[in-house]
Amino acid sequence: SISMNTQGGFTFDLCKRNNFLQTKGVAPPKSKKTGTTICGVVFKDGVVLGADTRATEGPIVCDKNCEKIHYIAKNIYCCGAGTAADTENTTELISSQLELHRYATKRQPRVVTALTMLKQLLFRYQGYVSAALVLGGVDSTGPHLHTVYPHGSTDELPYVSMGSGSLAAMAVLEKDYKKDMTEEEAILIVRNAIRAGIFNDLGSGSNVDICVLKKDSTNMLRNYETPNPRVPRREAGYTFPRGYTEVLNEAKENFNRVEIQDAPVPMEI
Repeated sequence: SISMNTQGGFTFDLCKRNNFLQTKGVAPPKSKKTGTTICGVVFKDGVVLGADTRATEGPIVCDKNCEKIHYIAKNIYCCGAGTAADTENTTELISSQLELHRYATKRQPRVVTALTMLKQLLFRYQGYVSAALVLGGVDSTGPHLHTVYPHGSTDELPYVSMGSGSLAAMAVLEKDYKKDMTEEEAILIVRNAIRAGIFNDLGSGSNVDICVLKKDSTNMLRNYETPNPRVPRREAGYTFPRGYTEVLNEAKENFNRVEIQDAPVPMEI
């Protein structure tokens, strides 16, 4: 008998084949990406996270109201930018592992624990998991805000932004941020930063999502603002009078004398 040790995770056995096909002109399929503006701010009593809601597939907007603020724990949330499948599955995996950790320790999980799990997972795959994350939460040591890059590097800062619209968002954050802000001031800054990404980045758009994390509460403000509402159609519909559109030419065919015969089909052996 032959025993084979199988390991979970990704396999890169077909990389050479894919590279060879690309040299022959065969384009690989495109993945769904979130295109994204995400940011976060630390205020006096907690953390405010924000994200837009547009998901793109190349030049196509494939989802106008996707959710980019992911649940990690009751006191920890995470914004994701990059490939939508990678951000969703990575945050769900860490969320389940953190819940098991909470059962084992019988304590509220800390933000640094989720940060360590995320960075170790992403570093293991050397950037092939396209997940750029903004992790925020409040634990027994206070509010924390981190960025996690796809290769596993991390930062801890009082205000951060990531995604294709991060430069526009950072311009607002650097201009308006100040220490010991109130909750209302922090929400306003995050809202303005996400709006800057929506209106200045083609990969970002649609609505503004906000998540407010404090020591004893978490408030998820889904569709906090909709700066690009779609104009509704008229309930009565649109009626156009006959002759409204010019007819350039007409062609008529008479099918009354066409005869259709069903010929027997020989059986295949």
